Amino acid sequence: MLQISDLTLRIAGRTLVEGASVTIPDGARVGLVGRNGAGKTTLVKAIAGDLQPDGGRIEMPKGARLGRVAQEAPGGPESLLETVLAADRERKLLLDEAETATDPHRIAEIHVRLADIGAHEAEARAARILAGLGFDHEAQQRPCASFSGGWRMRVALAAVLFSEPDLLLLDEPTNYLDLEGTLWLERYLARYPRTAIVISHDRDLLNNAVDGIVHLFDRKLSFFRGNYDSFERQLSEARALQSKQRAKQEAERRHMEAFVERFRAKATKARQAQSRLKALARLKPIAEITEENVVPFRFPDPAKPLSPPILRLSDVAVGYRPGAPVLSHLDLRIDDDDRIALLGANGNGKSTFAKLVAGRLQPASGEIVRAPKLEVGLFAQHQMEALDPARSAYDHVRALMPGASEAQIRSRVAQMGLSTEKMATAAGDLSGGEKARLMMGIAAFGAPNLLILDEPTNHLDIDSREALVHALNDYAGAVILISHDRHLLEACADRLWLVDRGTVQPFEGDLDDYRRLVLSRAEGERPAAGGADGRGPSQKELRRQAAERREALAPLRKKIKDCERLIEKLQKEVELLERRLADPALYDDPDRAAKLAQERAQKAKARGEAEEAWLALSEEEAALQEAE
Repeated sequence: MLQISDLTLRIAGRTLVEGASVTIPDGARVGLVGRNGAGKTTLVKAIAGDLQPDGGRIEMPKGARLGRVAQEAPGGPESLLETVLAADRERKLLLDEAETATDPHRIAEIHVRLADIGAHEAEARAARILAGLGFDHEAQQRPCASFSGGWRMRVALAAVLFSEPDLLLLDEPTNYLDLEGTLWLERYLARYPRTAIVISHDRDLLNNAVDGIVHLFDRKLSFFRGNYDSFERQLSEARALQSKQRAKQEAERRHMEAFVERFRAKATKARQAQSRLKALARLKPIAEITEENVVPFRFPDPAKPLSPPILRLSDVAVGYRPGAPVLSHLDLRIDDDDRIALLGANGNGKSTFAKLVAGRLQPASGEIVRAPKLEVGLFAQHQMEALDPARSAYDHVRALMPGASEAQIRSRVAQMGLSTEKMATAAGDLSGGEKARLMMGIAAFGAPNLLILDEPTNHLDIDSREALVHALNDYAGAVILISHDRHLLEACADRLWLVDRGTVQPFEGDLDDYRRLVLSRAEGERPAAGGADGRGPSQKELRRQAAERREALAPLRKKIKDCERLIEKLQKEVELLERRLADPALYDDPDRAAKLAQERAQKAKARGEAEEAWLALSEEEAALQEAE
């Protein structure tokens, strides 16, 4: 059990946690959530003992082993497998002692203990963890120093998972991972046999891997049982109840104050007035709810739609060195309203494909036909390094708007989600999320017809990710997404392309099919072999079923889109009529007013019918999806 009592934490004079208490049961897998900057990482550092609390206590069972990802990525000459195995210090010490021990009794004790901790299966377990995080057998034998920093951080994650501490602390572990690694980690954490605290903004991970949520808000900690969706529901209900109780208390307070004011001077009512004054003094005020509002994203729509396809690739190959293509045999088309998610492990060429489509890389062979006046906006995480750290967001945008007034430039920066204060802040002092907003705003500055986002969510909290979902769904151009955030992909993408084995092809299935494929590969299983062995449908059968689902869903989705457009059109017409009916001058002509009122009623009725049709179609779509 982890017990936090009356905890206070301050950093640089700023109070992040104040008088907070929470208890985390043994064996609980807990998601630690809260807005960026709320103090989640500081709290984890305090639990790990890196920071001394300014007040209160953090208590855990004596002798409990605590583990978290090392801040320094391993980079020595040892192989990945050796590095991970070394993380279990007890096993290593026992094996070393077994080589030199001479006392038969001690040798027996060592071997009993090695058996107890599963030391002889350790190598196979370490290999499985590394495979799940994207390292094949050959890569596991290579030295750590031969890998880039991002891959070495995966090794550090594998090491702490292998050591199986009594309290596992993970701070945004999916930032190091692609979708494939995230899916594997999600399943691993869901089965973790000890206590875990995970800071994450990945909604799917928090829904599928944890059984409790600790919410850090307004410097306090609150524990909620269940996954993230359950937490959101409980929080909404608690806030609604708090708001209701506060309104009731305010009404009671006003009633008492009115009584006291009215009868304070009357001798016959003085005692009752004094009693009310004492009751008023005893009323503990119920705090007003502070809403966590998130600034929306806004992507300007293309000025003019282009005729599809906006881009076509015919037998294209692309790479960085002559004669060594990263991707080849690319035969694809992108239409003006496509929402495409690129799937595939890191290193397979997703970013290379994004650069090719964006025009940052030229094809080595084949043909690319682009629509005239096609504009492409590209956002990638590494682009944030291109920001001039000494220049403010205002300065970066001003360079794109020569001749614009200060008010116009500030308005454009505000549309990117940066406050007046942050507009003048040097880019080097902005948070990761603020830099991401600035770079996405710059990528979409010219109202592109195609927007490519490569891992856009790494520095965004859950609410900001949800705001990004809404912005992408409102955006009228085409979108290509590369992301480890499955919620973002499921909410925004309607086409899946798999980057694998040196090419890019449509994936015949949905994200659940892809999840099953990824996990079966990670476990070294034959992917859904099917048939007489009873292990489920074959890949061919999965493709056939997926094609049938798409064939059934396509006309439904078209009808749903048509309904949405009709509802939007009717809503605008109703609002226009309501504005005209609100004009007092209209009623100088009663016949005209009556005609407009009748027209408004007809439009409202049509809107209601369209909404009912949309609801019926949406339920039919959901039923088809559930029947997979």
